Amino acid sequence: MKPTNLSSSLRYHAPAKSWENEALPIGNGRLGAMLFGGTQEERVQFNEQSLWSGDNNWDGKYQTGDHGFGAYRTFGDVFLTFTGVDAPTGYRRELNLGTGVHTTAFVSGGTTFAREAFASRPDQAIVLRITASKRGALTGGVRLTSGQGATVQARGKELFFDGAMPNGLQHAASLRALSVGGKLAATGETMAFVGCDSLTLLLNARTSYAPDFRRGWRGEPPMPRLLRELELAGRKSYPSLKSAHVKDLSGLLGRVALDLGTTEPGISSRPTDERLKLYAGGQSDPELEVLIFQYGRYLLASCSRPGGLPANLQGLWNESNHPAWASDYHNNINVQMNYWAAETTNLSECHVPLIDYIVAQAEPCRIATKKAFGAKTRGWTARTSQNIFGGNGWEWNIPASAWYAQHAYEHFAFTQDKAYLKKTGYPILKEICQYWEDHLKRLPDGSLVAPNGWSPEHGPHEDGVMMDQQLIWDLFQNYLDAARALGVDTDYQTQIADMQSKLAPNKIGKWGQLQEWQADRDDPKDTHRHTSHLFAVYPGRQISQEKTPELAKAAIKSLKARCNDHEDETGKPFAVETTIGDSRRSWTWPWRACVWARLGESERAYISVRGLLTYNTLPNLFANHPPFQLDGNFGISAAFAELLLQSHTGVIALLPALPKAWAKSGSFTGLKARGNLTVDCTWKDGKVIGFEISSPEPVTVRVSVNGRVEQVKATVRR
Repeated sequence: MKPTNLSSSLRYHAPAKSWENEALPIGNGRLGAMLFGGTQEERVQFNEQSLWSGDNNWDGKYQTGDHGFGAYRTFGDVFLTFTGVDAPTGYRRELNLGTGVHTTAFVSGGTTFAREAFASRPDQAIVLRITASKRGALTGGVRLTSGQGATVQARGKELFFDGAMPNGLQHAASLRALSVGGKLAATGETMAFVGCDSLTLLLNARTSYAPDFRRGWRGEPPMPRLLRELELAGRKSYPSLKSAHVKDLSGLLGRVALDLGTTEPGISSRPTDERLKLYAGGQSDPELEVLIFQYGRYLLASCSRPGGLPANLQGLWNESNHPAWASDYHNNINVQMNYWAAETTNLSECHVPLIDYIVAQAEPCRIATKKAFGAKTRGWTARTSQNIFGGNGWEWNIPASAWYAQHAYEHFAFTQDKAYLKKTGYPILKEICQYWEDHLKRLPDGSLVAPNGWSPEHGPHEDGVMMDQQLIWDLFQNYLDAARALGVDTDYQTQIADMQSKLAPNKIGKWGQLQEWQADRDDPKDTHRHTSHLFAVYPGRQISQEKTPELAKAAIKSLKARCNDHEDETGKPFAVETTIGDSRRSWTWPWRACVWARLGESERAYISVRGLLTYNTLPNLFANHPPFQLDGNFGISAAFAELLLQSHTGVIALLPALPKAWAKSGSFTGLKARGNLTVDCTWKDGKVIGFEISSPEPVTVRVSVNGRVEQVKATVRR
């Protein structure tokens, strides 16, 4: 199978005017920037993932100021001005998803001006290279500003600032310039460049944050470390910097390729924003669909790497000191959706920051849990919103830790890393089981329910809310599978299995729906954005067509109603998501696409794919809630994977929900199935015509191919 070239790009024929709508992101997991591609002036707005106001002293109000809960904040800006650039022609700017390199090029006065920018993980710097086809053509100025009011100073060929937030968090940034030809001179917060042939800027920023509750969330001063990193980066040539960056990023993103068909050249040659408008008008563009799939993977690899914090509501990119919802970690769907694609699309390393975050936040969450639920309560849970200092804001999301635990287990399910499971994953699962052992409520009939729950942002607070029940069932099943894999705690396994069997079960209501509450009160006209009671379908695994067909049928009934989904006389869906309002949200589409895919409803899943791109995607392809937040981008990549490959039932299902739009011909390589299995597949006319499953160890697996289950020996690849 020949994979599609990953080097698909976002392309535009004009500079960006709006940060949220048009600027383009680069990132190295920790450090990120948004680029505008201006001709006479370029703006590079930059972030570092740990620049937060506030602290862990939540006092009962959802504060987003300097104290209390706080907020994720902008680090600063770099502005470049160019003299002698007038009436540019032939303009283009581009973000290459294969290399992570942003380029800008245009012609002015017969001279071609070009820029390249990337955020290097190997060299821990944002790198901006500016060139001109005519020697000595680069003249202008560079200005560095702090988003937190720190004083910018000049030192040689460097601009820098070093400040402290009101919460004591130190933050520093340094910008160094290297030129060929011409002169450089820095004064105050600006640096002039005159008559240069080329100019290379190296930018680094850090804080004193440390993910350690015992150390008060503080570590070493940032300036010495970032200067050491800049010194090492400055010793390298630009080609060496670029080569190391491309090797690092493409090594991750190049693992998966996807071909869904060829877009007509008259469409694929257009700028991305124009293609998006055509697509929203009903135009077919399979290469744009591949682009949004790969974009989600690019964004995750750019904002979530080992050793750092997980992706927040905006991933890494934020130009505000007062972002929506503090740009925090919402654990009632959002931060989880950020990571649904991590394992299935072969970015397992990018999942690690979320698991590290769970471990780091556990102790302050234990303290908050004991305060709220009793001093003898074991384990922990969390409020809906969390910051990076152990702070919990807004309402209690009582099953939050159970949902976090699913990620701890899934990382093992896909990697089969028993050392990780023993050290990290299993302790998380067991401790959260202990919380529910202490917290579940026994009804007169002997069944167990989660007390005082809610179906997030929807409905009353009461006992036995179905999402809570499903999350606890999933937690218990994940614990049992983990304990069996390690061969430990047989007595506790028996206890958890008994508790799981006594959980109040899912119910089918009076209009055939899967009930959202214990009481049969679901409204068939309800189009709320959350579909919380369908967790058991996805990302859970309690309900499936194969094992619980009646519950799956009820889930379909519920989701049709929630989607305002009707059928004509042939059974074809119509008027789906036509209501303007609550049901149309950037993260809603991917979740529904994933649920539809699990239920085998390929055409409805595809409607949700198109829905995100049609209604809730900005010109720079950022998902727009509104306002913009990136869970939709991450989630839609997971949805694509779920349409093409599933493994949650113990059988590897090839093309379980292939929509007609992709059926003619296509292929994927590198998607992952549970069991540390890598899967390639080619199809034609909706049927699999070739596939390969590979594993690091000899193993025989069950595979569903064109409706028939086969026993297949995996190819051994170490």
